[in-house]
Amino acid sequence: MAGRSVVVLKLSPRVKNVIAFAQNVATSISSNPHFPSPTPSLATFQADVAALNTAETAVLSRSKGAVETRNAKLAVVRTDLDNLRTYVQSVAAVAAPSDAEALIESAGMTSRKVTLHDKPAVAAKQGSVTGTVNLAAKAAAKKAAYTWQYSTDQKTWTTVPQTMQSKTGISGLVGGTTYYFRFQSVTKAGVGDWSQTVALMVK
Repeated sequence: MAGRSVVVLKLSPRVKNVIAFAQNVATSISSNPHFPSPTPSLATFQADVAALNTAETAVLSRSKGAVETRNAKLAVVRTDLDNLRTYVQSVAAVAAPSDAEALIESAGMTSRKVTLHDKPAVAAKQGSVTGTVNLAAKAAAKKAAYTWQYSTDQKTWTTVPQTMQSKTGISGLVGGTTYYFRFQSVTKAGVGDWSQTVALMVK
């Protein structure tokens, strides 16, 4: 069965490797005409990576409070990379399937093939009432809890009540606005990573 290419972020637990990876992504995107308007902007991303690099240098020199500062900068860069992954995926999704893998890798990221019958990690559909959305996630386990979030800019996230089912409804959204949704599962194995985001313009 035919498949599609999806972006995979394999971030190292070592900060210096995350910095090197982020710098490579910034360089790859900056010289790539396929990615004219990344989110966050290239200038913002490069500034965040530079700030992390400076903070990591301070940790290595054992400056007081440096670890807390570095960890905060690391969280920002990880969020930036998540958002860039979503952006690169959106560009690859409208490309010819035969070109998608090379397109993703030209952004300095890794791709993998998934079969078309695979359910997306999370799906968003318009609710029956204006300003409502129904979310459905791929079940993480027989017994799992799900934390849901939505955002308009992929920087500030609003958390909605946790559910014990892999679906939920969100109300009170503003019509005509594009929202981004994601979820995180909690199983006996622990807390999972945030899913890839899905975007939907709310009616």
